[in-house]
This record gives sequence, structure tokens and C-alpha cells, in this order.
Amino acid sequence: MKARVMWMQQKNNASKDWFWAFWPVVPIYPYSQRRTLRQEVVSNTIWTFEQLQGIFYVVVPIRMTVIKLAQGGLLVYAPVAPTPECLRLVNELVEEHGDIKYIILPTISGVEHKVFVGPFANRFPKAQVFVAPYQWSFPVNLPLSWLGFPPDRTYILPKDSSQVPFADEFDYRILGPIYLGPGRFAEVALFHKQSQTLLLTDSIISVPTEPPAIIRLDPYPLLFHAKDSAFDLMPNNLENYRKGWQRICLFALYFRSSVLEVPPWVQVFRNALKAAEKSKKAYFGLFPFRWRENWQQSFEALRRNGEPFVAPILQTLILNRAPIETLSWANQVAQWNFNKIIPCHFDAPISATPQQFRQAFSFLEKDSAINYNFLVEQDVSFLNELEIKLEKTRLLPPAQPKI
Repeated sequence: MKARVMWMQQKNNASKDWFWAFWPVVPIYPYSQRRTLRQEVVSNTIWTFEQLQGIFYVVVPIRMTVIKLAQGGLLVYAPVAPTPECLRLVNELVEEHGDIKYIILPTISGVEHKVFVGPFANRFPKAQVFVAPYQWSFPVNLPLSWLGFPPDRTYILPKDSSQVPFADEFDYRILGPIYLGPGRFAEVALFHKQSQTLLLTDSIISVPTEPPAIIRLDPYPLLFHAKDSAFDLMPNNLENYRKGWQRICLFALYFRSSVLEVPPWVQVFRNALKAAEKSKKAYFGLFPFRWRENWQQSFEALRRNGEPFVAPILQTLILNRAPIETLSWANQVAQWNFNKIIPCHFDAPISATPQQFRQAFSFLEKDSAINYNFLVEQDVSFLNELEIKLEKTRLLPPAQPKI
């Protein structure tokens, strides 16, 4: 009895430590409970803070990067949820290296990033907040102060990167805005000169074979997607973690890969009645997925041995609306002498050269010497169909010709 009481007390303490009160603003998994994992990327200089986000257990890391400034203090790129655990881990760095001086919001369309900036900035009242220009919100375009940004210390990043107070240590280039009908897309690439590190939000990713450590802290989503049917109850082991993670990647990056089938819903409901697990956590036994035997081949084609690439949704629905602007931005970023990339999602850090970064955008070039458009045609068919529908309804402007 005493042991059970202690276990419940520890569980309640952990629950408070991971609590994120504003989860209803963006009601996605893991809702109010967000664990944080801090990792040192460059010794005594760069740290990443990872949490989870997803829908229907299709979970991927969302990442904040903290960099020590040469003159003391810290810069934060793309804040995550300031839970008690996250703030404690950040404040450990503050105690050692000085206050947070600058907070960067590097996107204008990523609500999963924007929602954290105001609450995070309000916990560090000495920090200046710099945001990408042309911010917007949906369904009503509200001023940033209404979204919790401190109005007396929030600034728009100027086009000229030499005009910011951290210009001695950083350079940046802004992609966009790319107009997407009712919305816009933009991204700020930030280069830390001393460590030769490039920080990105969504434009470049790399997919690891093994599930990231932050997901293994609570592996239920991995085990859920490792199932082949509702009748399975997956053993808790590394093999199933890997299987579940690779399928999650196909979900997250293709929405509906060619190797994924959806059984008739009548059959889905029948299977749920005999499911191995019928809890609320398991969606009461509903499992509307059926994977073909060759699903791993699609994952390996997507992964490309860990090379950096542009996510399929950006290739098919966003960046191809503005190939000239995108390639101009990529050319400018490729002038920096970086040796690693830290994006906000999937793997990090990515060992990559400026040439590899630039090659990732060759899908926008019709006469590129490097055929980098490696996406399997069948796997992007759903995204291509979605593109046609969005263009027909004028929710998305037409794609522009390759350069």
C-alpha cells in the first residue's frame, strides 16, 4: 500500500512537471502532458530541447535550439512549450551562461511554433523577441500582442541581417513570403558562425532509421503503429519501436503512402469488437490501417541513407509555388560555411555541407545535373491529387514551372 501511494505521488509530480496549460489552442497529442529532452549538440555552446507533437499517434519531434552567445547570455530559436520541466532545463543554462537575450520565431505559418513564443517570452522578461516578417493567423488575422507576444519588446526581423543586435555572431536569410491563397509561408535560416551550424524550421529534414529518444520515453505511439491489425498486442521491444517509427514517418511525410491501405469501415468496426485492446487510449480498438508487405521499401526510398531533403508536402504544395524565390534563398544560404544542420523536426543534428543543402532543392530545376527528385511517384500520388483539388477550389495558387 505504501509503495502504491509513493508511485501515485511520483506520477502526480511528473504530471505537474510536464503540464502545458494552453494545449486547447492547438489540441494535438500529447495534449497537456509534454515531456522535454535536452541534448548538448556542441559542447558548452548549443543545446536542443525536444518535445512531441502529432495526431492519431503520428508523432514527431518538435525542437527548440539554444545557443550560448560569445558576450554572455543565450539565443533561443523556435521555442517549445514552456512547461515546468522545460523551464527548469533552460534555467540551468541561464544560471551558467547568463540570461536569454534573444528569442527568434523563424516562421509565419507554423502555428505549432508560434503558439509557444508568447508564453515562453513572458517567462524571460529581459529577452528581445524577433519574428519573421508578414506574420498572419487563422481564421482571424490578429495582432501579435493579442497572441501573447510582449508588445514592448517584439520586433520584426529586418531584411538586412546586419541591423540586428546579434549580427556579430549570426547571419540569416528569409525565404518568402510565399503566397498560398488564404495564407503564406516563410522561413528564417539562421547561421551561427562560430560553430558553423545552420538552424532551419521546416525546409530541410533527415529521417533516422531508429525512433528519436524523445519518442522512446513513452513508446505507446510506436507500438500502436507497429500493429498489423486490431488483433495485435505488440511486445515492448526495440524491433517494434523501429517498425512503428518507420510507419509513422510514412504517415507524417506522405499522409497516405501507396503502401498504406484503408479497409472498409464496416470491417474496421467489426475488427474493433474483437480487438486485443479496446481502451480509450487505443481508440476503442479502431485500427483503420493495412500495410502492404513492401512498406519498408517505401521507407528506405524516403530515407535516402539519412541525406537531407525537402519534405514531400513542401515539394508538392508549397515551394513549387515560388521556385525562383526558393532557389535564390537556397543559393544565398549555401554561401555559408556550415557543416551541420539543426531543423525543428525529425533528426538533428544533420551532418551536411552547403552543397548537400543546395542539392536538396534541385527538384525545382528542370535541367539539374543531379536528379534529386527521389520521391516515389506512387507514394506522392495522394499529395498530387490534393494539389489538384486545392488548385481547382482556388485555395492554392498554381505551381510555377521549374527553372
